[in-house]
Amino acid sequence: MEPQDMIKNRDIIIVGQQPWDIEIGSNCKNLAIEFSKHNRVLYINSPLDRITLLKRKHEPQIQKRIAVIKGKEEGLIAIDHNLWNYYPEAMIESINWLRGAWLHTILNKYNNRVFARSIKKAAKRLGFKNYILFNDNDIFRCFYLKELLKPAVSIYYSRDFMLGVDYWKRHGLRLEPKLIAKSDVCVANSVYLANYCKKYNPQSFYVGQGCDLSIFTSHNDENLPVDVAQIKKPVIGYVGALQSLRLDIDLLEFLAKQKPDWSIVLVGPEDGEFQKSDLHQLPNVHFLGSKDPSLLPAYIASFDVCINPQIVNEVTIGNYPRKIDEYLAMGKPTVATRTEAMSVFEDYVYLGESHEDYLRLIARALAEDSTEKQQARIAFASTHTWENNAKSIYEAVNHVANEAAAATA
Repeated sequence: MEPQDMIKNRDIIIVGQQPWDIEIGSNCKNLAIEFSKHNRVLYINSPLDRITLLKRKHEPQIQKRIAVIKGKEEGLIAIDHNLWNYYPEAMIESINWLRGAWLHTILNKYNNRVFARSIKKAAKRLGFKNYILFNDNDIFRCFYLKELLKPAVSIYYSRDFMLGVDYWKRHGLRLEPKLIAKSDVCVANSVYLANYCKKYNPQSFYVGQGCDLSIFTSHNDENLPVDVAQIKKPVIGYVGALQSLRLDIDLLEFLAKQKPDWSIVLVGPEDGEFQKSDLHQLPNVHFLGSKDPSLLPAYIASFDVCINPQIVNEVTIGNYPRKIDEYLAMGKPTVATRTEAMSVFEDYVYLGESHEDYLRLIARALAEDSTEKQQARIAFASTHTWENNAKSIYEAVNHVANEAAAATA
């Protein structure tokens, strides 16, 4: 990373949807760690709301928040050098069920003020000044933070099309465009989302996606898992949650029926629609269930072709598919659904739109795989690091700052 591309020795406050103690992986946590290599970073957990308190008050994570609010436990915790996590010392109201925009606006302003006061306390304790505010896709709780915290730079990070989900759609259709428009910089992890943001703010940039691919690139065990070793070749495989909202069941059934000599192997937990689908009646479709993440490279290694049979809808169209990087990091030929977000993979992934495309492209992927192509896929996936992701965000922020400086010169 060139020095001019970096942001160094700054204070960065991160707010968003996912708290530090979330049990699943988080883009924002990975970025916080990367930012903290050269800056001081305060990662703010989302504040406790009243409905969550009532429904989940016995969970350890909620008990921790209650103890902080009551002053019984410390809310500001050092995670590492230059990195702190903060549990807000206040609770907000649960208001998303409200239908009327005017009442939601009033109460959302109240929630934002409560949240901002708590953030200011933590920032003051750490001596944060002239800070950058990085909002990880939180439309409601962070809508007014630019006005209330007055950061030097406000960044909106778009990594999912939130308005495809009913919870966010109700008031998000009204609020997200306004939040994007008033942010100083918008950054997105997919081309689709960057173009969406650009409708409301010209200072919107595609910054790519970071991934930790070390367990995939370091896999060298030639022993296949027992439950896949005896399955007939070629194996056409998918790894990940089997959700009908995101994956095309009809496409999988079509492939299995059209090519009975192909084995379709699906690794991951099934939702209700998958469990009751006719796929379970097809002899060449194999459901292997959930696996520990550490075992996934071994399953991918057993695949002759990897697939991402994504169905295109509001929820999926803008998503950056991390699993594609995982497939490519192991050099595997990959066939996926063509979307705007997938355009960055055009030279390394076979992209199709129809059922017939998938049939043709899988056959092509099987026929023309080579060591040269495998190495090219691995090299491409290796560029998708958190360091490069942070570098692209720094470049976007510096670009906007330089334009502003030039305009006032």
